[in-house]
Amino acid sequence: MRPLILIVGTADGERLRAALTLAAAQAALGGGVTLFLQLDAVSLLRPPVEAPEDARHRAAGLPDLATLLGEAEALGVRPVACQSGLALSGMTAADLPPGVVVGGPLSVLQEASDDARLLLA
Repeated sequence: MRPLILIVGTADGERLRAALTLAAAQAALGGGVTLFLQLDAVSLLRPPVEAPEDARHRAAGLPDLATLLGEAEALGVRPVACQSGLALSGMTAADLPPGVVVGGPLSVLQEASDDARLLLA
């Protein structure tokens, strides 16, 4: 299976939820996944990780955003927080949830294989 790079570029919890769901599915099928949170999207990782629709999702028996992030990581999804996004959000690497690494567009693309698919969420 071709590797997948998902880019979330806005601070929209539902976009991140959709990207995490797709990333987890790819990883469950055995494909490599990098989830890159760029610029303002990094603020979604500010503790506690939560989204406005979390209560509705939990009521429907679905995971909240923090749980989904943990489940995706457990499946092998590699979350990367944009270094510039950390600065924009007033955060540091120490503020990120465990397992999230810091990088940038160059490092994400340099580490990608030639056959990787790139999707914007």
